[in-house]
Amino acid sequence: MKAIIIDDEKHVREGLLLLGEWQKYGINTILEAENGDDAITLISEHGPEIIFTDMRMPKRDGISLIKWLHASDSKSKTIVVSGYDDYEYMRNAICYKSFDYILKPIDPGVLNKTLERAVKEWKEQALSRNSQKEGDLVINEVKSLYWDRLFSLFLTKSQISKEEEKKIEKEYSIKISKESCTMAVISLKPLILKQFQGDTELAFSTITNICNELLRKQNDGVSFRNINQENELVILFWREKNIAYLIDQIYLQIYQYNGMRSIIALGHEANQFKSAYESAKEVFLKHDLTSKNRIVTSKEINSRQIIHLLDFSQDLKWAIRSGSLEQVETLLNCIFTKIENSLFLEQLEDWDMQFELLQKNWLNEYEIHSSNVLYRGSDYWKDDGTFSFQKFKDEKKKEFLDLIKTLTDAKYQKEKNSMQKIEEYLQQNYQQDINLKEIADRFYLSREYISRKFKQDFNETITDYLTKIRLEKAKELLENPYLKIYEIAYSVGYQNEKYFSKVFKKLIGLTPNEYRGSK
Repeated sequence: MKAIIIDDEKHVREGLLLLGEWQKYGINTILEAENGDDAITLISEHGPEIIFTDMRMPKRDGISLIKWLHASDSKSKTIVVSGYDDYEYMRNAICYKSFDYILKPIDPGVLNKTLERAVKEWKEQALSRNSQKEGDLVINEVKSLYWDRLFSLFLTKSQISKEEEKKIEKEYSIKISKESCTMAVISLKPLILKQFQGDTELAFSTITNICNELLRKQNDGVSFRNINQENELVILFWREKNIAYLIDQIYLQIYQYNGMRSIIALGHEANQFKSAYESAKEVFLKHDLTSKNRIVTSKEINSRQIIHLLDFSQDLKWAIRSGSLEQVETLLNCIFTKIENSLFLEQLEDWDMQFELLQKNWLNEYEIHSSNVLYRGSDYWKDDGTFSFQKFKDEKKKEFLDLIKTLTDAKYQKEKNSMQKIEEYLQQNYQQDINLKEIADRFYLSREYISRKFKQDFNETITDYLTKIRLEKAKELLENPYLKIYEIAYSVGYQNEKYFSKVFKKLIGLTPNEYRGSK
């Protein structure tokens, strides 16, 4: 806590500094002033909680100072210290709600008792003020949420009930059924990404306040968060004459606040909320993103057809299956060339929606059931909030490249798992008559692919690998002197003893009998 001692006599200030038990009561900063003018400067800058002031001082006296404190609604506790037991001073101290009045010479006991009570009362009142402030904040948040939900509901309804009209009239002093309305739409997405570090709630609170401060001056309308659309702020005007001025001011103040050139899409005047909103929304979705205008109307609507990503799905599928990043990038550049003259938000939203659908199908095809880790690009905006086609292209390429890597990794893992399963199958069934066709049918893979992939992974053909397994098992069995050679041959998958001996001799360098004799 802070305190200030105001007295034109230095020895009085020093006496108070020495006599007061400041640390005991949590006061760690003590300011000094010789007169009321200097005091006001210090109080304005530092906001001390406790003020000790003399009454008779040069320039601005104590009476003038406590009048200023009262007028400025100061929450500080003011203690008048004076050597004049005068009714006029006492009356003014009481009138302007000074905390207490003590006389010089100062009694240390009286000083510290007064200081203790002043600090205690300030803390109690500060706690009460904070509780009230928090309560007001909660009420305002709930109230704001209520009107956001109600106005968002109106955007989808053709008619507003009498009860709802009365609520609007009570809150905004406007008979909404008697007024035509116009709406504007702002996307806060660029601001949230660039200026608010992803804090959506703070972005809406800030921009809504900027809009409503302007709209409230002459009760021209209200702005609210559209809870039906992500990152969308709607401005409702119910007085037509001031719209052009207000739109300009809203744009200007948003720009001055954060340097972002936000796009404001303005619709046509209508008799219903729903019609007015749909008009503004059409401008918002279809306006030309390359236009230099930031307040856009139906004149800015891009009439070009949407280029659908699904129309290229087969080409994209084969490019992705190839695993060639160069092939995919070439195809994407071709698509980008086609949409370069169709740059409007509806085109971008259609791309994202169809990419999500294609991605889901491709992931399912590769038996990948989670897409949470995949890159999703959404930042198509320059630092000043204007659209960047280059950034859009970069983000979309990143999405595709990340998808290709995910699918390629899954394909590799699947192939690896398939070869491991085939190897396990050979280990467990080496006694049987196994051939490539049987393996291909069992694992739903082509014989050519199995031959190539197995040799790539194990550096041997399936036949050689199977033979090696059989002979290793045969060597184990040959250590048992009671087993006949033909029994061993049969046990490891050979129906012919002579053929078994021939293979054994070729690979081991000894006949089965010679091998047994060497042990």
